[in-house]
Amino acid sequence: MNNLKRLVALGLVLCMAFAFAACGQKEQEPAQNAANTTTETKTEETKTEEKPAEKTPEELEQEAWEKEPMYGQTLRYMLSDGCSSAVNIAELLGYYEDEGLKVEGFKGDSDIEAVGTNTVQVIVGHLAKQVVPATNGVDLVVVGGAHFGCKSLYVAADSPYQTLEDLKGKKVSTPNGIGKSDYNITARLFDADGINPLEEVDLVQVETSACVPAMQKGELDAALLTDLYAYDMVKDGTLRKIRSMLDEDIDDMCCDISMNGTFVKENPITATKLANAVKKASKWMGENPEEAVDLMLKEGLTAGDRDKNIEYFSSLRCGVSDEECEKQLRDIVEDYLRLGLCTTTDDADTIMGYLWHPLGSAD
Repeated sequence: MNNLKRLVALGLVLCMAFAFAACGQKEQEPAQNAANTTTETKTEETKTEEKPAEKTPEELEQEAWEKEPMYGQTLRYMLSDGCSSAVNIAELLGYYEDEGLKVEGFKGDSDIEAVGTNTVQVIVGHLAKQVVPATNGVDLVVVGGAHFGCKSLYVAADSPYQTLEDLKGKKVSTPNGIGKSDYNITARLFDADGINPLEEVDLVQVETSACVPAMQKGELDAALLTDLYAYDMVKDGTLRKIRSMLDEDIDDMCCDISMNGTFVKENPITATKLANAVKKASKWMGENPEEAVDLMLKEGLTAGDRDKNIEYFSSLRCGVSDEECEKQLRDIVEDYLRLGLCTTTDDADTIMGYLWHPLGSAD
């Protein structure tokens, strides 16, 4: 009997021991789970902290810019004056510096040759003289417009000529040479009045300073001159304007912004920044003609009477939109093809395809 009691007591003791062990294990499991969860959270936080932050568009552009061949190099613009001074004005107003560019001006005889050989990267020049060289292999592209106007056809004030129709068969000077900007501008002025400039007019080259004496002697009948050059002679009754790029039915763009084609292709970000600076300068000149004239007179970029210059520069309509520039460029290309001035191709779209490359903004 005593042995039976001992066995029962021993069984009860063992049951209680197992029960306590089970309870202890259950109490530890939540603590272990909590510890595991804390460890996993810390691991996730560590992973999140180690993940690199996404780069901003500005940072990505900077990285791409630094990979361009001309990044950090000194760029050159063709020194100019008068109506094509926007490249100079851009430096004077600090617009190149604002774009993070280093620049210097370059003085040369031919802006077409300079930009075509990448001696300079940007020019402001006569659109009329760029199209034909570009179709003949000169490495330049048009990235935007600069201004309208600039030149007109003039006759002696006392001459009998009143319209271009009166100049059929007469001698008309294109001062900077056959096939160059004056020649092409004059051709389009006659063409606008339905006159074939290559067959019905005698286009000759007479240097600008010799044109007026030649007209006074009857050796020359008309000449294409810049409006600023002719201004005083119109006022004093020496000359009379007969047809102009600014006439309402013509309204031709004079100068554009061009760059070396290879430079643009290899340095698209640098080229865009360069275009921004020049376009801003051109727009500023149009919006602030008096301040622009004062700056140009101070820097020797124009000469003569201040009021005359203000009147002239106010007429130029600076700051041409890309839409206007493209339309003007296409009109010129189509006219040159029709007049036989472009001979390498007869397709305007082909010429526009490699010549028109809009870049940058004035805003």
